[in-house]
Amino acid sequence: MSKILIIEDSTDINALLAETLGAAGFETESAFDGINGQKAALSGRHDLIITDIMLPFLSGDEILRKLRERSNVPVIVISAKDTVSTKIDLLKMGADDYITKPFDLGEVVARVETALRRAGGAKASSGTVLRYKDIALDCSDMRITVGGREVKCTAKETQILEMLLRNPDKVFTKSNIYETVWQEDYLGDDNAVKTHISNLRSKLERLSPGNQYIETVWGLGYRLYKN
Repeated sequence: MSKILIIEDSTDINALLAETLGAAGFETESAFDGINGQKAALSGRHDLIITDIMLPFLSGDEILRKLRERSNVPVIVISAKDTVSTKIDLLKMGADDYITKPFDLGEVVARVETALRRAGGAKASSGTVLRYKDIALDCSDMRITVGGREVKCTAKETQILEMLLRNPDKVFTKSNIYETVWQEDYLGDDNAVKTHISNLRSKLERLSPGNQYIETVWGLGYRLYKN
């Protein structure tokens, strides 16, 4: 049974999410402020984390930033903030999904199931090691290294990199990437794909300055960089 951590200071919303996810077959744990939420999130005992942004003592984005230094556990942000810039900022920090309040409980369950399915699929991949230049992706545990040093990536960033490594000569359009990784219809908004590609590039190139790994093929999409 997958265990979900809910970090939400509204006792009513927290209880509602816990009840709904419990009825859907998940085990839940609740935290009601940022300090206790971060402590629970860093414990490593959860399969997915749902967090609000505005929390007492410590904000949800601070929790996410700290968590991404240690873990790629799926994180879904639920917030009343609905501006595009806020969503992009959270995706750059490593959020896997973003749901705006007020939300539909059925949608929350569906998004949780989808995020867990993606993460589980990544863990269940064959034990091969995909290589390109000094990048290695161990498919048994989806661990990414550059020059032997581990890179902490989100589940979606890891899936994007795996797509590129498995198809080194193929150009993937934004719609290809979105529909494969997000498993949703692509409606023309490419911010999510662009943000994750940019974040992935920066993480890879930070450990190997001067190397280029992902190439933008203007008007088409993305592929592994061709020297």
